Amino acid sequence: MGIGPSTKETTLHHFRDPLVRTVAVDPDIDFQGIIVVGTPQDNYLKTLVGVRTAVMLEAMRANGAIISADGWGNSDVDFMNTMTEIDDRKISVVGLKFIGVQAGFVVNNELTKFVVDINKSSAGIETTVVGENNLSEKDAHQALGLLKLKMRHDGQEVN
Repeated sequence: MGIGPSTKETTLHHFRDPLVRTVAVDPDIDFQGIIVVGTPQDNYLKTLVGVRTAVMLEAMRANGAIISADGWGNSDVDFMNTMTEIDDRKISVVGLKFIGVQAGFVVNNELTKFVVDINKSSAGIETTVVGENNLSEKDAHQALGLLKLKMRHDGQEVN
């Protein structure tokens, strides 16, 4: 699970992660679990992270995935590569990420439009308020709804 860019989440937030709670109780979704991967510095490893994540999802016979990230800039490379690797295996994928008013993604592709911005600040910037820069229940519902629509569009089974 990705965390907000300021890592101002409380322990309670992690124990009650909005995305896990939302997806786990949805009757249309067969929640299979969480895959945690890092953000390596080396370009070879950046590619490998995406490939391994996609291969795991493929082995699990997943029809869809929601990925999230906790940073911006160089980590956008890993994030978009992972989305692409998942999509290349015909698994529907959407993302969750703090974007705000940054210059946008460092890399863009056709999947960028399937990323939900978790920014809460009206100024579009990271704030110093605990819980304001991280994933909320509303974000989780938005990502899940987008995933269901994308799965239907991609011809994936949604119970």
